[in-house]
Amino acid sequence: MRRFYGTLLLAGGAALMLSGVKGQQTMPAARADQLRNRLEGAFAGLVREDSPGFAVLLKQDGRVLVERGFGVRDLRSKARIDPSTNFRLASCSKQFTAMAVMLLVHDGKLRYDETLTEIFPEFPGYGKSITVRNLLNHTSGLPDYEELMAAAERKGPIWSSQRQITDQEVLQLLEQESQGKFAPGSRWEYSNSGYVLLGLVVAKRSGQSFPSFLEQRIFAPLKMTHTLVFRKGENQVARRAYGHSKQNDVLVETDQSPTSATQGDGGVYANLEDLGKWDDALTNHTLLSATEFARAITPVELPAAAEEKLAEGVPDSLRALAASYGFGWFLDRKGLYPLMWHYGDTMGFKSAVLRYFEAKLTVIVLSNRTDLDAGALALKAARMVLGD
Repeated sequence: MRRFYGTLLLAGGAALMLSGVKGQQTMPAARADQLRNRLEGAFAGLVREDSPGFAVLLKQDGRVLVERGFGVRDLRSKARIDPSTNFRLASCSKQFTAMAVMLLVHDGKLRYDETLTEIFPEFPGYGKSITVRNLLNHTSGLPDYEELMAAAERKGPIWSSQRQITDQEVLQLLEQESQGKFAPGSRWEYSNSGYVLLGLVVAKRSGQSFPSFLEQRIFAPLKMTHTLVFRKGENQVARRAYGHSKQNDVLVETDQSPTSATQGDGGVYANLEDLGKWDDALTNHTLLSATEFARAITPVELPAAAEEKLAEGVPDSLRALAASYGFGWFLDRKGLYPLMWHYGDTMGFKSAVLRYFEAKLTVIVLSNRTDLDAGALALKAARMVLGD
Protein backbone atom coordinates (compact mmCIF):
# COMPACT_ATOMS: atom_id res chain seq x y z
CA MET A 1 0.00 0.00 0.00
CA ARG A 2 1.07 3.58 -0.50
CA ARG A 3 -0.22 6.99 0.41
CA PHE A 4 -1.80 9.00 -2.41
CA TYR A 5 0.52 12.00 -2.66
CA GLY A 6 0.79 12.72 -6.37
CA THR A 7 3.16 15.46 -7.46
CA LEU A 8 4.96 17.40 -4.76
CA LEU A 9 6.11 20.27 -6.93
CA LEU A 10 4.42 23.63 -6.53
CA ALA A 11 3.40 25.21 -9.82
CA GLY A 12 3.96 28.77 -10.90
CA GLY A 13 6.71 29.50 -8.42
CA ALA A 14 4.35 28.88 -5.51
CA ALA A 15 7.18 27.30 -3.53
CA LEU A 16 8.50 30.79 -2.94
CA MET A 17 5.53 31.65 -0.78
CA LEU A 18 6.40 29.02 1.79
CA SER A 19 9.73 30.38 2.91
CA GLY A 20 10.52 31.70 6.35
CA VAL A 21 7.49 30.45 8.26
CA LYS A 22 8.62 27.91 10.87
CA GLY A 23 8.93 29.40 14.30
CA GLN A 24 7.20 32.57 13.18
CA GLN A 25 6.11 34.70 16.13
CA THR A 26 2.88 36.64 16.48
CA MET A 27 2.90 39.45 13.94
CA PRO A 28 3.55 42.93 15.40
CA ALA A 29 0.64 45.36 15.07
CA ALA A 30 2.56 47.72 12.78
CA ARG A 31 3.52 44.93 10.40
CA ALA A 32 -0.07 43.63 10.44
CA ASP A 33 -1.34 47.07 9.43
CA GLN A 34 1.24 47.29 6.65
CA LEU A 35 0.31 43.83 5.40
CA ARG A 36 -3.38 44.66 5.50
CA ASN A 37 -2.81 47.74 3.36
CA ARG A 38 -0.76 45.74 0.85
CA LEU A 39 -3.38 43.02 0.59
CA GLU A 40 -6.25 45.41 0.20
CA GLY A 41 -4.29 47.39 -2.38
CA ALA A 42 -3.48 44.25 -4.35
CA PHE A 43 -7.11 43.11 -4.49
CA ALA A 44 -8.95 46.42 -4.75
CA GLY A 45 -8.45 46.80 -8.51
CA LEU A 46 -9.44 43.27 -9.53
CA VAL A 47 -13.16 44.02 -9.90
CA ARG A 48 -15.15 47.19 -10.43
CA GLU A 49 -17.00 48.53 -7.42
CA ASP A 50 -20.37 47.97 -9.14
CA SER A 51 -19.69 44.46 -10.44
CA PRO A 52 -19.88 41.01 -8.79
CA GLY A 53 -16.72 40.26 -6.86
CA PHE A 54 -15.35 38.33 -3.92
CA ALA A 55 -14.65 38.28 -0.20
CA VAL A 56 -11.29 37.51 1.46
CA LEU A 57 -10.41 36.35 4.97
CA LEU A 58 -6.85 35.93 6.26
CA LYS A 59 -6.18 34.68 9.78
CA GLN A 60 -2.89 33.79 11.39
CA ASP A 61 -2.51 32.43 14.92
CA GLY A 62 -6.23 33.05 15.38
CA ARG A 63 -5.84 36.74 14.58
CA VAL A 64 -7.77 38.29 11.69
CA LEU A 65 -5.40 40.10 9.31
CA VAL A 66 -7.89 40.91 6.55
CA GLU A 67 -11.66 40.39 6.38
CA ARG A 68 -13.41 42.34 3.66
CA GLY A 69 -15.31 42.24 0.40
CA PHE A 70 -14.85 43.67 -3.08
CA GLY A 71 -17.69 44.30 -5.53
CA VAL A 72 -21.43 43.70 -5.18
CA ARG A 73 -23.67 40.80 -4.15
CA ASP A 74 -25.86 41.11 -7.26
CA LEU A 75 -26.45 43.42 -10.20
CA ARG A 76 -30.00 44.30 -9.18
CA SER A 77 -29.57 45.75 -5.69
CA LYS A 78 -25.85 46.59 -6.10
CA ALA A 79 -25.47 45.85 -2.37
CA ARG A 80 -21.82 45.73 -1.39
CA ILE A 81 -20.06 42.48 -0.54
CA ASP A 82 -18.84 42.49 3.07
CA PRO A 83 -17.84 39.88 5.69
CA SER A 84 -21.51 39.08 6.35
CA THR A 85 -22.33 38.32 2.68
CA ASN A 86 -23.35 34.70 2.22
CA PHE A 87 -21.94 32.75 -0.74
CA ARG A 88 -22.69 29.29 -2.03
CA LEU A 89 -19.65 27.25 -0.96
CA ALA A 90 -20.11 24.52 -3.58
CA SER A 91 -17.64 21.69 -2.89
CA CYS A 92 -16.17 23.50 0.11
CA SER A 93 -19.39 22.22 1.71
CA LYS A 94 -17.83 18.74 1.79
CA GLN A 95 -15.84 19.59 4.93
CA PHE A 96 -19.14 20.02 6.79
CA THR A 97 -20.57 16.79 5.38
CA ALA A 98 -17.44 14.94 6.49
CA MET A 99 -17.64 16.48 9.96
CA ALA A 100 -21.30 15.40 10.25
CA VAL A 101 -20.32 11.81 9.43
CA MET A 102 -17.48 11.91 11.94
CA LEU A 103 -19.83 13.19 14.63
CA LEU A 104 -22.16 10.24 14.00
CA VAL A 105 -19.19 7.88 14.32
CA HIS A 106 -18.34 9.65 17.58
CA ASP A 107 -21.94 9.08 18.72
CA GLY A 108 -21.71 5.37 17.94
CA LYS A 109 -24.47 5.61 15.33
CA LEU A 110 -22.24 4.87 12.34
CA ARG A 111 -19.01 3.03 11.48
CA TYR A 112 -16.46 3.92 8.84
CA ASP A 113 -16.44 0.30 7.62
CA GLU A 114 -20.23 0.07 7.18
CA THR A 115 -21.30 -0.59 3.61
CA LEU A 116 -23.96 1.02 1.46
CA THR A 117 -26.11 -2.10 1.54
CA GLU A 118 -26.02 -2.13 5.34
CA ILE A 119 -27.30 1.45 5.40
CA PHE A 120 -29.58 1.28 2.34
CA PRO A 121 -30.81 -2.34 2.08
CA GLU A 122 -32.33 -1.74 -1.37
CA PHE A 123 -28.99 -0.67 -2.84
CA PRO A 124 -27.78 -3.14 -5.53
CA GLY A 125 -25.01 -5.67 -4.98
CA TYR A 126 -22.13 -3.45 -6.04
CA GLY A 127 -22.74 -1.46 -2.85
CA LYS A 128 -21.79 -4.42 -0.66
CA SER A 129 -18.12 -3.47 -0.83
CA ILE A 130 -18.49 0.34 -0.77
CA THR A 131 -17.90 1.65 2.74
CA VAL A 132 -18.53 4.99 4.40
CA ARG A 133 -14.75 5.47 4.40
CA ASN A 134 -14.70 4.97 0.61
CA LEU A 135 -17.36 7.67 0.25
CA LEU A 136 -15.42 10.09 2.45
CA ASN A 137 -12.09 9.73 0.66
CA HIS A 138 -13.36 9.36 -2.93
CA THR A 139 -12.38 5.72 -3.47
CA SER A 140 -15.93 4.35 -3.83
CA GLY A 141 -16.07 3.92 -7.61
CA LEU A 142 -19.67 5.14 -7.67
CA PRO A 143 -20.98 6.26 -11.06
CA ASP A 144 -21.08 10.01 -11.55
CA TYR A 145 -24.65 11.17 -11.03
CA GLU A 146 -24.38 13.97 -13.60
CA GLU A 147 -23.43 11.39 -16.22
CA LEU A 148 -26.42 9.30 -15.16
CA MET A 149 -28.63 12.39 -15.46
CA ALA A 150 -27.40 12.96 -19.02
CA ALA A 151 -28.12 9.33 -19.91
CA ALA A 152 -31.62 9.55 -18.43
CA GLU A 153 -32.35 12.68 -20.47
CA ARG A 154 -31.47 11.26 -23.86
CA LYS A 155 -35.15 11.10 -24.75
CA GLY A 156 -35.89 14.55 -23.38
CA PRO A 157 -35.22 16.94 -20.51
CA ILE A 158 -36.15 15.91 -16.97
CA TRP A 159 -34.31 18.39 -14.75
CA SER A 160 -33.75 22.13 -15.02
CA SER A 161 -32.90 25.12 -12.84
CA GLN A 162 -36.59 25.13 -11.87
CA ARG A 163 -36.99 21.34 -11.53
CA GLN A 164 -33.75 20.42 -9.81
CA ILE A 165 -32.56 16.92 -9.01
CA THR A 166 -32.82 15.93 -5.34
CA ASP A 167 -30.53 13.78 -3.23
CA GLN A 168 -33.17 11.04 -3.17
CA GLU A 169 -33.29 11.04 -6.98
CA VAL A 170 -29.50 10.73 -7.08
CA LEU A 171 -29.81 7.64 -4.87
CA GLN A 172 -32.46 6.23 -7.21
CA LEU A 173 -30.22 6.75 -10.25
CA LEU A 174 -27.36 4.97 -8.51
CA GLU A 175 -29.67 2.13 -7.48
CA GLN A 176 -30.56 1.57 -11.14
CA GLU A 177 -26.93 0.75 -11.95
CA SER A 178 -25.54 -2.77 -11.72
CA GLN A 179 -21.89 -1.92 -11.10
CA GLY A 180 -19.51 0.84 -10.12
CA LYS A 181 -16.72 2.38 -12.18
CA PHE A 182 -13.97 0.45 -10.35
CA ALA A 183 -13.45 -1.78 -7.33
CA PRO A 184 -13.74 0.27 -4.12
CA GLY A 185 -10.36 1.24 -2.74
CA SER A 186 -8.49 0.32 -5.92
CA ARG A 187 -8.11 3.90 -7.20
CA TRP A 188 -8.98 7.50 -6.41
CA GLU A 189 -11.54 9.53 -8.33
CA TYR A 190 -13.36 12.59 -7.05
CA SER A 191 -17.02 11.75 -6.52
CA ASN A 192 -19.89 14.15 -5.94
CA SER A 193 -22.13 11.07 -5.94
CA GLY A 194 -20.36 9.84 -2.82
CA TYR A 195 -20.96 13.06 -0.90
CA VAL A 196 -24.61 13.23 -1.93
CA LEU A 197 -24.98 9.74 -0.45
CA LEU A 198 -23.12 10.81 2.69
CA GLY A 199 -25.75 13.51 3.21
CA LEU A 200 -28.41 10.79 2.99
CA VAL A 201 -26.40 8.58 5.36
CA VAL A 202 -26.36 11.40 7.92
CA ALA A 203 -30.13 11.76 7.63
CA LYS A 204 -30.73 8.00 7.86
CA ARG A 205 -28.58 7.41 10.92
CA SER A 206 -29.35 10.63 12.78
CA GLY A 207 -33.12 10.40 12.33
CA GLN A 208 -33.33 14.01 11.14
CA SER A 209 -32.76 15.83 7.90
CA PHE A 210 -29.21 16.57 6.78
CA PRO A 211 -29.75 20.38 7.04
CA SER A 212 -31.19 19.98 10.56
CA PHE A 213 -28.29 17.82 11.71
CA LEU A 214 -25.74 20.34 10.47
CA GLU A 215 -27.64 23.15 12.15
CA GLN A 216 -27.97 21.39 15.51
CA ARG A 217 -24.56 19.74 15.71
CA ILE A 218 -22.26 22.18 13.89
CA PHE A 219 -23.69 25.59 13.03
CA ALA A 220 -25.63 26.36 16.23
CA PRO A 221 -22.95 25.19 18.69
CA LEU A 222 -20.34 27.29 16.87
CA LYS A 223 -22.71 30.28 16.63
CA MET A 224 -22.52 30.20 12.85
CA THR A 225 -25.85 32.00 12.78
CA HIS A 226 -26.03 32.68 9.04
CA THR A 227 -24.72 29.36 7.69
CA LEU A 228 -27.28 26.94 6.27
CA VAL A 229 -28.02 24.28 3.71
CA PHE A 230 -30.10 26.12 1.12
CA ARG A 231 -33.41 24.54 0.11
CA LYS A 232 -35.09 26.48 -2.66
CA GLY A 233 -38.63 27.44 -1.70
CA GLU A 234 -38.14 26.25 1.90
CA ASN A 235 -35.65 28.69 3.43
CA GLN A 236 -33.96 31.99 2.66
CA VAL A 237 -30.32 33.08 2.57
CA ALA A 238 -29.85 36.42 4.29
CA ARG A 239 -27.49 38.92 2.64
CA ARG A 240 -27.20 36.49 -0.24
CA ALA A 241 -24.66 36.78 -3.04
CA TYR A 242 -25.97 35.63 -6.41
CA GLY A 243 -23.72 33.84 -8.86
CA HIS A 244 -22.60 35.36 -12.18
CA SER A 245 -20.83 34.19 -15.33
CA LYS A 246 -19.57 35.96 -18.41
CA GLN A 247 -21.61 35.55 -21.56
CA ASN A 248 -20.32 37.39 -24.63
CA ASP A 249 -17.99 39.35 -22.32
CA VAL A 250 -20.90 40.53 -20.19
CA LEU A 251 -21.52 39.34 -16.62
CA VAL A 252 -25.01 37.88 -16.21
CA GLU A 253 -26.70 36.21 -13.24
CA THR A 254 -26.28 32.42 -13.40
CA ASP A 255 -27.22 31.36 -9.91
CA GLN A 256 -29.00 28.01 -10.17
CA SER A 257 -28.56 24.84 -12.22
CA PRO A 258 -30.32 21.45 -12.40
CA THR A 259 -27.90 20.16 -9.72
CA SER A 260 -28.09 23.11 -7.32
CA ALA A 261 -30.51 21.36 -4.93
CA THR A 262 -28.21 18.49 -3.93
CA GLN A 263 -27.01 18.92 -0.37
CA GLY A 264 -24.14 16.74 0.82
CA ASP A 265 -21.85 17.59 -2.09
CA GLY A 266 -22.23 21.36 -2.16
CA GLY A 267 -25.38 22.91 -0.71
CA VAL A 268 -24.01 25.08 2.11
CA TYR A 269 -24.11 28.89 2.12
CA ALA A 270 -21.83 30.78 4.53
CA ASN A 271 -19.97 34.06 5.02
CA LEU A 272 -16.50 35.06 6.18
CA GLU A 273 -17.63 35.80 9.73
CA ASP A 274 -19.07 32.31 10.22
CA LEU A 275 -16.21 30.58 8.41
CA GLY A 276 -13.84 32.31 10.79
CA LYS A 277 -15.70 30.63 13.67
CA TRP A 278 -15.48 27.29 11.85
CA ASP A 279 -11.74 27.79 11.45
CA ASP A 280 -11.40 28.46 15.19
CA ALA A 281 -13.38 25.30 15.96
CA LEU A 282 -11.06 23.21 13.77
CA THR A 283 -8.01 24.72 15.45
CA ASN A 284 -9.35 24.26 18.97
CA HIS A 285 -10.95 20.82 18.33
CA THR A 286 -14.27 22.13 19.59
CA LEU A 287 -16.43 19.46 17.94
CA LEU A 288 -14.09 16.46 17.91
CA SER A 289 -10.89 15.65 19.77
CA ALA A 290 -7.59 15.99 17.93
CA THR A 291 -7.32 12.20 17.82
CA GLU A 292 -10.78 11.79 16.28
CA PHE A 293 -10.26 14.58 13.75
CA ALA A 294 -6.87 13.18 12.70
CA ARG A 295 -8.70 10.78 10.36
CA ALA A 296 -9.91 13.74 8.31
CA ILE A 297 -6.37 14.88 7.58
CA THR A 298 -4.78 11.46 7.09
CA PRO A 299 -3.98 10.78 3.40
CA VAL A 300 -5.96 7.98 1.79
CA GLU A 301 -3.99 4.79 1.14
CA LEU A 302 -4.08 3.20 -2.31
CA PRO A 303 -2.49 0.12 -3.85
CA ALA A 304 0.85 0.61 -5.57
CA ALA A 305 0.49 1.99 -9.11
CA ALA A 306 -3.19 2.80 -8.58
CA GLU A 307 -4.63 5.30 -11.01
CA GLU A 308 -5.18 8.79 -9.63
CA LYS A 309 -7.80 10.94 -11.31
CA LEU A 310 -8.14 14.50 -10.06
CA ALA A 311 -11.44 16.28 -10.22
CA GLU A 312 -11.71 17.87 -13.63
CA GLY A 313 -12.70 21.12 -11.97
CA VAL A 314 -9.56 21.49 -9.84
CA PRO A 315 -8.14 24.84 -10.99
CA ASP A 316 -4.64 24.85 -12.41
CA SER A 317 -3.57 27.18 -9.61
CA LEU A 318 -4.27 24.48 -7.00
CA ARG A 319 -3.63 21.30 -8.97
CA ALA A 320 -0.05 20.90 -7.76
CA LEU A 321 -1.30 21.02 -4.16
CA ALA A 322 -3.79 18.18 -4.67
CA ALA A 323 -1.30 15.62 -3.40
CA SER A 324 -3.87 13.56 -1.51
CA TYR A 325 -7.28 13.54 0.13
CA GLY A 326 -8.59 12.80 3.60
CA PHE A 327 -12.20 13.24 4.72
CA GLY A 328 -13.58 16.37 3.06
CA TRP A 329 -10.14 17.93 2.54
CA PHE A 330 -7.41 17.85 -0.08
CA LEU A 331 -4.02 17.42 1.58
CA ASP A 332 -0.43 18.34 0.81
CA ARG A 333 1.33 16.88 3.83
CA LYS A 334 4.60 16.06 2.05
CA GLY A 335 5.31 19.60 0.91
CA LEU A 336 7.59 21.97 2.77
CA TYR A 337 4.63 23.24 4.77
CA PRO A 338 1.63 20.95 5.34
CA LEU A 339 -1.66 22.17 3.96
CA MET A 340 -5.32 21.14 4.07
CA TRP A 341 -7.58 22.81 1.56
CA HIS A 342 -10.60 22.61 -0.69
CA TYR A 343 -12.05 24.43 -3.64
CA GLY A 344 -15.61 24.98 -4.81
CA ASP A 345 -16.84 25.58 -8.36
CA THR A 346 -20.51 25.69 -9.31
CA MET A 347 -23.01 27.74 -11.27
CA GLY A 348 -21.87 31.35 -10.75
CA PHE A 349 -19.56 30.75 -7.78
CA LYS A 350 -15.96 29.82 -6.99
CA SER A 351 -14.43 29.35 -3.55
CA ALA A 352 -11.21 28.26 -1.89
CA VAL A 353 -10.29 27.46 1.73
CA LEU A 354 -6.58 26.99 2.55
CA ARG A 355 -5.33 26.06 6.04
CA TYR A 356 -1.55 25.89 6.53
CA PHE A 357 -0.83 23.68 9.56
CA GLU A 358 2.57 24.88 10.73
CA ALA A 359 2.18 28.48 9.61
CA LYS A 360 -1.15 28.63 11.47
CA LEU A 361 -2.47 30.56 8.49
CA THR A 362 -5.97 30.33 6.99
CA VAL A 363 -6.97 31.97 3.72
CA ILE A 364 -10.56 31.95 2.47
CA VAL A 365 -11.76 33.43 -0.83
CA LEU A 366 -15.43 33.38 -1.84
CA SER A 367 -16.41 34.70 -5.28
CA ASN A 368 -19.79 35.21 -6.97
CA ARG A 369 -18.34 35.33 -10.49
CA THR A 370 -16.76 32.44 -12.36
CA ASP A 371 -14.15 34.43 -14.29
CA LEU A 372 -12.13 34.83 -11.08
CA ASP A 373 -9.85 32.01 -9.89
CA ALA A 374 -10.50 31.82 -6.14
CA GLY A 375 -7.58 29.41 -5.72
CA ALA A 376 -5.13 31.78 -7.41
CA LEU A 377 -6.35 34.68 -5.26
CA ALA A 378 -5.98 32.60 -2.10
CA LEU A 379 -2.43 31.59 -3.04
CA LYS A 380 -1.58 35.20 -3.82
CA ALA A 381 -2.77 36.25 -0.39
CA ALA A 382 -0.84 33.42 1.27
CA ARG A 383 2.31 34.42 -0.60
CA MET A 384 2.02 37.99 0.67
CA VAL A 385 1.83 36.71 4.25
CA LEU A 386 4.28 33.83 4.15
CA GLY A 387 6.75 35.27 1.69
CA ASP A 388 7.75 38.17 3.91
